[in-house]
Amino acid sequence: MNLLVVSHACVTPINQMFYAEVERQTGWDVTLVSPSTWETAYGEQTIQRWPAFDGGLHPVPVWLSGNVPLHLYRTTFFSLLRDVNPDAIYVHHEPYAAATGQIYLANRLTARCPIGFFTWQNIRKTYPPPFGKMQEMVFRESDFAVSGSESARDVLRKKGYAGPAPIIPAAVDPDRFEPVSGEDADERDGALPAVELPDAQVVIGFVGRIVQEKGLGTCLEALAHCRDLPWRFVLIGDGAHTDDLRRLATRLGIDGRVTFLGYVDHADIPPYLASLDLVVLPSETQPDWKEQFGRIIVEALAADTPVLGSDSGEIPRLIDRTGGGLIFAEGDARACAQRLRRLVREESLRNRLAARGRRYVLNTHTHEALADRFVETIRAHC
Repeated sequence: MNLLVVSHACVTPINQMFYAEVERQTGWDVTLVSPSTWETAYGEQTIQRWPAFDGGLHPVPVWLSGNVPLHLYRTTFFSLLRDVNPDAIYVHHEPYAAATGQIYLANRLTARCPIGFFTWQNIRKTYPPPFGKMQEMVFRESDFAVSGSESARDVLRKKGYAGPAPIIPAAVDPDRFEPVSGEDADERDGALPAVELPDAQVVIGFVGRIVQEKGLGTCLEALAHCRDLPWRFVLIGDGAHTDDLRRLATRLGIDGRVTFLGYVDHADIPPYLASLDLVVLPSETQPDWKEQFGRIIVEALAADTPVLGSDSGEIPRLIDRTGGGLIFAEGDARACAQRLRRLVREESLRNRLAARGRRYVLNTHTHEALADRFVETIRAHC
């Protein structure tokens, strides 16, 4: 079986891990096409190979690098499709994306093999020409789709796609997300080198983009309501809202207990998560956005760290399903503070949530489990 995968996300090596697991399970020849370089919020990223991925890796320059829906590959794909001669094509892009239409058109004109796409979109949107028509074409010609969440599949159905659409969300590698013993201060301090961690403090962390929609202002207000409790808040990431949050922490009088660690590469995140006592994801729904999944939830739970999340988008479903945390109403600082009080005060509750969540994640969200579901999907159409 020759499988061709087109994915802008695979410019980041760790995202190739999933396809390395597909190779391991099947022995298939997997070829990955990804941008040769990609603009991110932290600068330009050049594609590199994940060590465990043995398949073909084809870097292709793109126009509009960094723009997920609008970028295009600087190729017709005709010669690549003839060389690879795929038995199936998986386009890890939304159905309305320009690159998706580009690859579907090339397949129609050359390979004519089974083809499918991916979607995270959990808000139904309409698109102007030519994107609306292109999405209709993708729906007509798709043999399968992959949904990142239940809400994404619900939106897909409302938009008119009636074909197979199994749910295959973000995966974690249990070998990388190893828990750190709470009794081992050296390990914990080593993972969070810029933070003083007195034994009595509960270390609460956020990992991700520091932007308005992540609800971190509400979280700081909630922490101010809990100033009588022993906590330390660590933000791992960067973004346009960072300076605003620094000023808010000062205005609330909690700046001495809030640490901004800055950007950390995703591949280096596991020991940080394992060193936290609690991870928060206080996302707040916007007119054109709500939390699509909350990957940090499954990663934190894999590292044996419980979570507190808002009820934006997929977060409450994921927390309910894993049993690994508590939920509060998005944008409600007092509701957030109430949950924080429980979690800071009750170590036994944190431990129960973490253990339950970790069991679930290691059973259902590993690369092994999700790659198996992906392989079944491809086999069903080839």
